[in-house]
Amino acid sequence: MAAILPVTIFAAATTSVSSSSFNGGAGTSRIASFYSRNPSLSSPSPLPSRRKVKLNPVQATALREEDEEKVTVDETFNPMTFTGQTQTKHETQGAGQDPHPVPQNASLESWIIQIEQSINVFLTDTVIKILDTLYHDRDYARFFVLETIARVPYFAFMSVLHMYESFGWWRRADYLKVHFAESWNEMHHLLIMEELGGNSWWFDRFLAQHIAIFYYIMTVFMYALSPRMAYHFSECVESHAYETYDKFIKAQGEELKKLPAPEAAIKYYTEGDLYLFDEFQTFRPPHTRRPKIENLYDVFLNIRDDEAEHCKTMKACQTHGNLRSPHSYMEDAVDDEVECILPQANCEGIVDCLKKSLTSPSR
Repeated sequence: MAAILPVTIFAAATTSVSSSSFNGGAGTSRIASFYSRNPSLSSPSPLPSRRKVKLNPVQATALREEDEEKVTVDETFNPMTFTGQTQTKHETQGAGQDPHPVPQNASLESWIIQIEQSINVFLTDTVIKILDTLYHDRDYARFFVLETIARVPYFAFMSVLHMYESFGWWRRADYLKVHFAESWNEMHHLLIMEELGGNSWWFDRFLAQHIAIFYYIMTVFMYALSPRMAYHFSECVESHAYETYDKFIKAQGEELKKLPAPEAAIKYYTEGDLYLFDEFQTFRPPHTRRPKIENLYDVFLNIRDDEAEHCKTMKACQTHGNLRSPHSYMEDAVDDEVECILPQANCEGIVDCLKKSLTSPSR
């Protein structure tokens, strides 16, 4: 059953997306409902840099609830609007302005984005429904499956980027550093769930591992063809993880405060070198977040906030070249003293990489 489950999901996506998700159906509204429950949103300022690097800020806000810091993320996808798209003829006429047709390239890109994100939302909602059916009353087992799956896209991203490096197509170390730190964070989430007994039943391990294998293969191909689509899919998964942990904290908060924290959580969040902990939080200066771990409630609170940080990073990655390591901003103070800075090779997807390798002069 578990072995054929991912294949069934993928087949269903290819046949059903045009009838429901493509037009912003139930799948899109479900993701949108998550963000609509957080109406008061503000935009954080990206980390300051002395280099002229264009960064699109990712909307987020810190809300105080019972003296806790709660990070929420803004909505990623509205099927009716796209970045860079001009007003349609109907909209401009309604506003009393002269009509301006949508440029052909912008219209085509908007259509492609709609297809990509509709497929992602459909696939995510399908997996969520399956998990809801199998794990509606087994929280730790569900978290174990989620964390096993959540690590996979970062492995896939790094695999493709290492391949690009081998051919000399890619020389942007920040992406590799941040994605590794993200996988490191998810690995410790997984260790925590294992310590809590989430992997005690063989079926849960079997299901999670087989979904992860399919997910890895799918993400490698998706990332090679369209990094934007792969990053959006990962954002959908992380958004669901955030929502799942947030509901669990609200429902079981008092009981969690009475339970001790797992050893894996204490070591990861409070001991040793926290360089990698800072590295995956791309919209926070290093050393600004140092969690307290006194009980199991604190553990799940920080896991939830980690998922919010992943969401913001995945959203930023959907704009090509928009990701930087938080530690690289400190390095700019030293690098700016050097006048000669070598350009970094980069490309967006394997088609772009092949095109640039054939048309660009050899280095």
